[in-house]
Amino acid sequence: MGCKAIHPTADQLSPLTSFERTSFALADFFNSNELAKEAAQIFLSSIGSSWVYYCSRNLVHLLGLSNVRGLRPPRGLILASNHRSLFDQYVIACWLFQTTRLLRRIYFPVRSDFYYERPLGVLVSLVMSAMAMYPPVFRDPGKRDFNSYSVRRLIQILEQPGAVVGVHPEGTRNKGDDPYTLLRAQPGIGKLIMEARPTVVPIFINGLSNDFLRQVKANFNGHGEPIIVVFGEPLDLSPFYARGNRLRTQKEVADFVLAEISRLGEREREYRAQLERAPVRGPVYL
Repeated sequence: MGCKAIHPTADQLSPLTSFERTSFALADFFNSNELAKEAAQIFLSSIGSSWVYYCSRNLVHLLGLSNVRGLRPPRGLILASNHRSLFDQYVIACWLFQTTRLLRRIYFPVRSDFYYERPLGVLVSLVMSAMAMYPPVFRDPGKRDFNSYSVRRLIQILEQPGAVVGVHPEGTRNKGDDPYTLLRAQPGIGKLIMEARPTVVPIFINGLSNDFLRQVKANFNGHGEPIIVVFGEPLDLSPFYARGNRLRTQKEVADFVLAEISRLGEREREYRAQLERAPVRGPVYL
């Protein structure tokens, strides 16, 4: 797995509640222990991705798949996507498990509100992602020191070949009416990129509902909205690296990544219009 995982200090853990510390300890074990992480990956690549495949295959259209199929990054990989549904990154990952050999170790940093602060959230993370919803980011300003640890942990992860981190540059779910109008980019992804220098692939996804049962039903009744995923080419970030790791550059990198995701959204919009004129049943790989 590479170098030994770093862990939060006692001072960084102290603001967390006892339940938060327990849920983090469980997630940290699954993501820092080599055997546990390997078992989690086996689960996700077999059971996890299989049920998602069968429950979404009639609706899924993957565009630009050739941009990721042959990737073998020398360091970690960031999958940077827009964020409309609670299931965006999960569906992207499961379909990549089905169509590529890219995903060796996956991580999805998340807001702690649900997955680390509620028992149901921990159960969902365990059952659906084998605790890959890691590391957590807390909203409480009093837990800012722990969030600094989470950033350092992600940088460490991204320095390792085979690691894949799914992130949303917008920072939160976009609940606006227009899926093609994105929120502002948050500088966090810029910091990760400038510090770890991973390969970055932009992705635009559209068509997923936030109603789990309704989404599954839509796959089988023939009335579901197409789920279109557009994979961009790995981004050339060398001009930013040449400027040095400054706060301004980190923000510029974040804006650049989000702009590339938005550009893929225009391709998705055009393809969706074609489907409206001539519907095609999934799965479709282009």
